[in-house]
Amino acid sequence: MRARVLIRPKAGILDPQGEAVERALPALGFEGVTNVHVGRLVELDVEDPAQLESMCDKLLANPLVEDYEVVLDG
Repeated sequence: MRARVLIRPKAGILDPQGEAVERALPALGFEGVTNVHVGRLVELDVEDPAQLESMCDKLLANPLVEDYEVVLDG
């Protein structure tokens, strides 16, 4: 089964990449954009989706500073 893991900084955690994007967008003519966060997307095929939470906690995400969301396809 194909899984997508969306990883982003937790609320209140410094996100320098998100801040840089938020500052750059108005300079490029894109107004009205706020609260930008930059994260990661990990796609993987898994036989047992029940293992995904453990995979995220142990390797894919840093649970101290990141939140993650698992999306299953199919």
